Amino acid sequence: MISIDTLWIPFTVTAALGQVARNAMQRQLTGPLGTWGATNIRFLFGFPFSIGFFAVVLAATGDPVPWPTTAFWPWLLLGALSQIIATGLMLLAMNERSFVVTTAYLKTEAIQTAIFGFVFLGDHLSVSKVIAILIATAGVVITALRLGGEKNFAELKPTITGLVAAAAFALSAIGFRGAIITVPGVSFVTAASYTLVLGLFLQTLVLSIYLLARAPEVLRKILGLWQPSVFAGFMGAFASQFWFLAFALTAAANVRTLALVEVLFAQGVAYYSFKQPLAARELTGIALIVIGVALLVAA
Repeated sequence: MISIDTLWIPFTVTAALGQVARNAMQRQLTGPLGTWGATNIRFLFGFPFSIGFFAVVLAATGDPVPWPTTAFWPWLLLGALSQIIATGLMLLAMNERSFVVTTAYLKTEAIQTAIFGFVFLGDHLSVSKVIAILIATAGVVITALRLGGEKNFAELKPTITGLVAAAAFALSAIGFRGAIITVPGVSFVTAASYTLVLGLFLQTLVLSIYLLARAPEVLRKILGLWQPSVFAGFMGAFASQFWFLAFALTAAANVRTLALVEVLFAQGVAYYSFKQPLAARELTGIALIVIGVALLVAA
């Protein structure tokens, strides 16, 4: 029987599977909806599903609807706004690089989470952790670079975009975990589900107002493409539900490190859906990223 202390492991693997499916659908919708339109569908169409998840959780646990502390709101804002930025940058990177390679960039999030912990929280970085970070960074460089002169510089923009997206996802993970653990008097399942509902509400509100003011035609297109958007929204809410459950049980760095299994899932999606084979150099770089983050955890 699985202990509650290790439940974050199946939660994380389930979330990674859901996230690959959602990313693939969002990538396909970027063309007709644009970057921010495709970003909004995960929030706009995911929000109703999160309410449904929360209702089921309340019925199953018998918990009351929580009343968050004052400390809850800054963490929620950090998580929600960082995730909006991260998702938009992720889709931009995916339009310029392959699905799998962009996913590899995003998986440097685990390393960046460790770095943010050192910078902002004073978490100690041992020599072995520094070595692990260097190995994974080398993997990113190998994956990104191209042989052939000027093409290397042409690849710089999507590389930076992917890495900045990873940094924003790292901040988002820290923010959401901070919000979840400040919810008092309820089970971890209720705290996670409650945080998800408020997070998606805030994200839907911010991005919908932005699109209404800057690109109202995009909102009309989103409603016109409601069928694929509903699926993407469901998968987004489904993945987020399990991410938040994992965040409620263990440190964000642990969750994001195990989430490296997403690279393997993404390889399958890229091969079967997008017909994007990987070069040997890209495979080597991705392998180094996986090894580096695995060493980071072992350290």
